[in-house]
Amino acid sequence: MCRSIKTLREPYTPQVTDADVQAAALQYVRKISGFRAPAAHNAEAFDAAVATVAAATRTLLDELVVRGARQG
Repeated sequence: MCRSIKTLREPYTPQVTDADVQAAALQYVRKISGFRAPAAHNAEAFDAAVATVAAATRTLLDELVVRGARQG
């Protein structure tokens, strides 16, 4: 679906920044909404969706256990 969103977990990306998470969330919301930039009347819903997806992504990455990865 979103082919240009890169994998954000070890070993693919050793350190994931908030900017990485935000960019992936933005691209996901753009893809599923069909809007690159929403109209003013949709901006609040669009921005809320990006924030929710970013938070869910960060939670997922923080809670994943990757076998064979160093914990630290």
